[in-house]
Amino acid sequence: MIRLNKLSEATGCNILVKAEFANPSASVKDRAAFYLIKDAEEKGLLKPGGTVVEGTAGNTGIGLAHMCLAAGYKCVIYMPNTQSQEKIDMLNVLGADVRPVPAVPYDDPNNYNHQAKRFAEDADNAIWTNQFDNTANRRAHVETTGPEIWQQTDGKVDAITFSTGTGGTLAGSGMFLKKKKPGVKVVIADPPGSVLYEYFKSGKLERTGDDSITEGIGQGRVTDNMRGGFEEGIFDDAVHVPDEDSVEMVFYLLHEEGFFVGASSGLNVSAAVEIAKQLGPGHTVVTCLCDTGQRYYARLFNRDWLHQKGLLEAVPEKYRHTLH
Repeated sequence: MIRLNKLSEATGCNILVKAEFANPSASVKDRAAFYLIKDAEEKGLLKPGGTVVEGTAGNTGIGLAHMCLAAGYKCVIYMPNTQSQEKIDMLNVLGADVRPVPAVPYDDPNNYNHQAKRFAEDADNAIWTNQFDNTANRRAHVETTGPEIWQQTDGKVDAITFSTGTGGTLAGSGMFLKKKKPGVKVVIADPPGSVLYEYFKSGKLERTGDDSITEGIGQGRVTDNMRGGFEEGIFDDAVHVPDEDSVEMVFYLLHEEGFFVGASSGLNVSAAVEIAKQLGPGHTVVTCLCDTGQRYYARLFNRDWLHQKGLLEAVPEKYRHTLH
C-alpha cells in the first residue's frame, strides 16, 4: 500500500494505492488467476498435465500462464486482436498457446470467451476458467485484497474504487470491507463504452460514451462476479472517467508521483481523486495500480498512436517531450 503524496496533499485526503504491479506477473490479475486454478483443483476438475483455457484481454492470461508453468499445466489463451503486442509477446514467452481473434461483442458466438469455452469443452483434461462468471475470481479478493486493505489502513478506509472488467476486485474487496465497516463506500470506476455506470445510476444496460483505449476493463453486461455486488447492495456509487482523464493521470503519475503504469491505473486514480473531492478532506480512499506501463509502451506512450486516438492533447504539454 503506497500513499500518493502529491494527490493526497492536493485533496486533503489520504489517497492510497495497492501496488498490484509488484505481483509475480506484474498485475492485479495474479490474484484471480491463482484462485481460478486453485478452485478447479479443489473441485477435482483439473488433473495433472491438464490444460487451462481462458478468454482474456491479457493480464489474466499472463497470470494463468505463470501459474501453469509452475504447476505443470498447458495454457491456451483466446484474446481480442485489439490488445497490445507486448501482452501477446509476454504470453508467448511464458509458453502459452495464444489465439488472437476478432474483437466482437459478448452476444456474438465468436466472442473470444465463447471460443475459449468451446475449445475447453472439446479438449481432453481441460478446463475453461471462465474468469468473468466464475466467482472463484471474486473469492480471491474476499480472502486477500479486502483483508489486506483493512489491515494496511488499520481499518481507517473510507472508500474504495476500482475499474471493473470481471468485477472480481471491486465486488470481492467490497464484500469483505462492508462486513468490517458498513459505512465504507464502494464505488465503480467505469471507462467509456461500458454499461456499468448507467446500470448503477438507472438500472439500464446502456453504454456511456464510445469505446475506450483502456484494456481489460469496462463491460457490456453484468458478470456473475458483479451481480452479487448489486444484489447485496455492496456498491454505493459509480464514477464515469473519460479517456482524456485517464491518459492525463497516467502522465501525472509518471512525472509527479514516479509510477510507470497503464491506462486502467490512470482511470483508478482519477476516480479516487474524484471521490476524495466528494468526501472532503480527512478521508482515506483506496484503489490500485493494476499493472506497469511496459505493457502499453508502443501505444500509450507513443505520440502518433495518441494523435490517432485524439488523445495527444490529453497529455499535459510539459510531459510530451517524453513521448516516442
